[in-house]
Amino acid sequence: MAAIFFLTLATVFIQAPCDAHPVLKSDDVIGNFSYKSLTKVPPNLSPNTTILDLSHNNIKKLDATDFGYLLDLKVLILSHNQITELVSKVFSSNFYLEYLDLSNNRLENISCTFPSRLRHLDISSNNFTSLSFCRGFANLLGLEYLGLGAANILKLDLESVSHLPLQQVFIDLKGLYKYENSSLLVLNTNRLHLSTISDHKDIFSVLFDAVNTTKFLELSNFGKWERGKHYDDYVSTIVSNSQLTHLTLRNLGVPWIDFIRILQKLWQSSLESLHVHNFTVQDVILKAPFDYTNTSMKELLFDHVAVEVFLFSQKDLYRLFSEMNIKNLTITNSNLLYMLCPSKPSTLEHIDFSNNALTDDIFQNCLTLTKLKTLKLSVNKLQSLSQVSLMTERMTSLQYLDVSQNPLNYAGKDCRWSPIIGRLNMESCSLSSSVFQCLPKNIKTVNLRRNDISNVPLDTTNLTNLEDLDLGYNRLSDLPDCTLFPSLTTINVEYNQLPYPSPESLKNCSGLKQINIGNNPFHCYCGIKKFISEKSRSPGKFIGWPDDYVCERPDELKGVKLEDFYLPEMYCNVFIMVPIIVVPIIVGVFLIFALCKHFDVPWFVKMVWKWVRTKQRTRSSKNGYQELRRDFAFHAFISYSENDASWVKNILLPSIQSMKDIRICQHERNFTPGKSIVENIINCIDNSYKSIFVLSPHFVQSEWCHYELYFAHHKLYSENTDNLILILLEPIPQYLIPSRYFKLKALMKQRTYLEWPKEKSKHTLFWANLRAAISISLSESEQESSVSVPSESS
Repeated sequence: MAAIFFLTLATVFIQAPCDAHPVLKSDDVIGNFSYKSLTKVPPNLSPNTTILDLSHNNIKKLDATDFGYLLDLKVLILSHNQITELVSKVFSSNFYLEYLDLSNNRLENISCTFPSRLRHLDISSNNFTSLSFCRGFANLLGLEYLGLGAANILKLDLESVSHLPLQQVFIDLKGLYKYENSSLLVLNTNRLHLSTISDHKDIFSVLFDAVNTTKFLELSNFGKWERGKHYDDYVSTIVSNSQLTHLTLRNLGVPWIDFIRILQKLWQSSLESLHVHNFTVQDVILKAPFDYTNTSMKELLFDHVAVEVFLFSQKDLYRLFSEMNIKNLTITNSNLLYMLCPSKPSTLEHIDFSNNALTDDIFQNCLTLTKLKTLKLSVNKLQSLSQVSLMTERMTSLQYLDVSQNPLNYAGKDCRWSPIIGRLNMESCSLSSSVFQCLPKNIKTVNLRRNDISNVPLDTTNLTNLEDLDLGYNRLSDLPDCTLFPSLTTINVEYNQLPYPSPESLKNCSGLKQINIGNNPFHCYCGIKKFISEKSRSPGKFIGWPDDYVCERPDELKGVKLEDFYLPEMYCNVFIMVPIIVVPIIVGVFLIFALCKHFDVPWFVKMVWKWVRTKQRTRSSKNGYQELRRDFAFHAFISYSENDASWVKNILLPSIQSMKDIRICQHERNFTPGKSIVENIINCIDNSYKSIFVLSPHFVQSEWCHYELYFAHHKLYSENTDNLILILLEPIPQYLIPSRYFKLKALMKQRTYLEWPKEKSKHTLFWANLRAAISISLSESEQESSVSVPSESS
């Protein structure tokens, strides 16, 4: 709603001087009801309303109570309705009303009193017969803008406002019936604006008075002049008696020949500035002589020029303008294709050819524009940046060049600029990073907004005088290296792709007075903290802070202002993180290791792992077990040294035999008398599913134990069976094992053995592992022997 209102307000203000505008504040309460087909003022408006727009509706009548409760009302727009009358007290309560627009209604008379603070009053384009109501404006001493219009304009009516120091007076002459000579001369105004679409007999009398009323005159909607009518006498009379210095013409159509004649008379008058808007050139364009001498003209502006003919000499048209001995020449929005270089040294200092169709050929090799200081060529069809630079090379006074919104490109060719050019505008030209190789070496201000620049090349070394660099709306991922521009004081990189400025770039740009990095997709992690810290040390340096500096990532912080972003220092500082996080972790690991060592956890883990693996092997060999039930008589054969017999008989055997259905082969009870010891050893090993060897330092000293281990080891490889169980009763250092027992050394290195734990708490797991290793169902026909004869295989 506010945007629509400001657009409407801008249209209303187009004719008003700047000092007549209401001062809009951020706390103004706006009511926009334009284009709502209203037939009356809407009730129950906010009593705090300060700006109210009711334009372009069908309101016919205003009641005294419509605005009585709007005590803070400052701006009221009622234009383009059907209001016929203003009652006496309609604005009696609006003491702060400053801006009132009642134009384009059906008012015939005014009986109300306007608030004394009124600065802007427009009652033009109504149905007034005369301006007699102006006598009620005598108390409006603060009035700056006054819009009028009536069928009869009389001197007496305007004398009632002659004492008011008006900044601008607008008079709508549409429907003019009678004009009394010298009526306009009584006005005390800085600017006079007349509008008409009629060819009234008194129109030249009005113009004659207008050019003597003020120095700033604007004429609009005077229609098209017919060819053949001789206006020379009227124009000559008006111009010769004029005190005008500034003339603005709007919506005017004149035959080419008449235009040349009028321009010639204006050229040699007191006029200093001529602005022509929406101008149509009629009839054929022919070459016509023009005298440029004896002129006060300094500025000529043509905006929105249309030519009704298509076949004419372009040079005849361009030559008229190129030879003008003035300072300022503006031709905009006119489809200008080309412009000739002046034939002799020109006085032109400022040229504006924006919004046309000019190409790279303009002013090439031109030697006569040596006084030109400003050249604006925005929104044209320039393509080569090198050609643009060559165009300026001989413009030895050129200081500012605007080539924005042109499809420029740089192909790496030589660039030769005006020697003193200091300001360059190349906004919206689709230029890449290579443009920095073509900038003037003495440039001080460069506008490169809305291009395709991703970085500033590090070999850019010639821009030592650059002070102001605008790189907004590009593709930069970091600040440029400010050391490339030793004189840089201001830089703008808003709306780029900067997650956060790197510490190096911030350090390099620390000498800047102003920097704008706002509206970038900031990543609110540790890297952004350096930037925030830099901002806190340089208050006022960052433009747009804090509103334009908002987190984009992570998602949970999106929309958070950087000034509200907080991340504990420990997350970003490794020297803080180590003692706070890493040290406790290390202490915890050592503590866990110490506890495991104290409670012998590794032993338990290792034994459980052995038990699991044994169970897996047993299940995976189920078919082989069925065969073992028929072939083996014993679950295990036990081999041990006689020195360890006490442990075997008192601890190992009772514990094994307490297990259900476990049969053990023991040399003391199961060797067959009459057979040799070796034969008995072989038979016992062959008839046993497993061979258990109780290892200790005594075991390695026994020769027969070594035989038993040898045969069991041979069976391991010959039958590819997992038949060995090693129980380490006591630790055996490797150096104690004789070298001839290399098989024992190899087995202890290759195979996992069970260690007999000294702690009773570990015995249960030991027996579980042993049972899992030897548990198998044997044939029912086999008989368990119970005879035990103590002896040693020695």
